[in-house]
Amino acid sequence: MIRVLVGYYSRTGTTEKMAEKVTEGVRNSDADVEVDLKEITEVDVETLPDYDAVILGSPTYYGLPAAEVKKFLDESVTHHGDLDGMVGGAFSSSSNKAGGNESTILALLEALLIHGMAVRGDPEGDHYGPVVVGEPEDGDLEQCKRYGDRLAKFTELVCG
Repeated sequence: MIRVLVGYYSRTGTTEKMAEKVTEGVRNSDADVEVDLKEITEVDVETLPDYDAVILGSPTYYGLPAAEVKKFLDESVTHHGDLDGMVGGAFSSSSNKAGGNESTILALLEALLIHGMAVRGDPEGDHYGPVVVGEPEDGDLEQCKRYGDRLAKFTELVCG
């Protein structure tokens, strides 16, 4: 069985809704999976090596992840090299179109890549990871579920 962590920070509730849908996609995939959904401030960085995949969600502030998520990534350096071969993913929300969602996702993915984690793009929809502008619409939430499903299956392929 593979283990997946969906860790997120949400000030307004939008990123939390996205995290719930990503988690639903992971849980409902065909993969043999156990998934933990946690607010990033509740994740003990020491548990990271216990997972096969880590999916991070953050609102966008000035084109970058929230400080709470950045702090978590900074603390994850204690596991540099320990996460090699795991799967990583990211999603983001913002209040404006072209408000920095993709740069936020790429910043998260860059940190996961430095850990040696494998990431998976998507030729359809949200290529780097799901994004929401403003309040999430049904199509946005479907993208989140699809992303969770794809990453669960990818994790099972890579780590299973």
